Amino acid sequence: MPDVGERAPDFEAVDHEGRRVRLSDFPGRRVVLYFYPKDGTPGCTREACSFRDVHAELQRVGVVVLGVSPDPPDSHRRFRERHSLPFPLLSDQDHRIAQAYGVWAEKNFYGKKVWGVARTTFLIGPDGRIERVWRRVKPDRHGEEVLQALRESVRGQR
Repeated sequence: MPDVGERAPDFEAVDHEGRRVRLSDFPGRRVVLYFYPKDGTPGCTREACSFRDVHAELQRVGVVVLGVSPDPPDSHRRFRERHSLPFPLLSDQDHRIAQAYGVWAEKNFYGKKVWGVARTTFLIGPDGRIERVWRRVKPDRHGEEVLQALRESVRGQR
């Protein structure tokens, strides 16, 4: 898993509308890249809605939010519409992005070992380096947690 101070791996993925998106499409901007297991599940819905609820404030400070899961674009489109999500959701069906970021992991699901996305968020700085990593994210109010970290970062730079 890339860590704080390291260059964030670039990637290319298809979003909810079938458009190609690359991390390198956002030079000079901070990017919140959050990985979640599955559209429509309770935890993933709460996490996505927490980012939705602070999205306008994140945009005001120039932050781009990108959600990534293994779901296909059609699933992402329905999930976005159902919950009025204002940011792109990227499809990582082959798990390449999750593997590059070290979040494709073996998990214990009701006593069975399965592979899936470990809920993780990366804050990528304008220089393309990772500024912060949240591992084992608790979905409720995670958007607010990220926003608060950004506010503290800005205060620390003054």
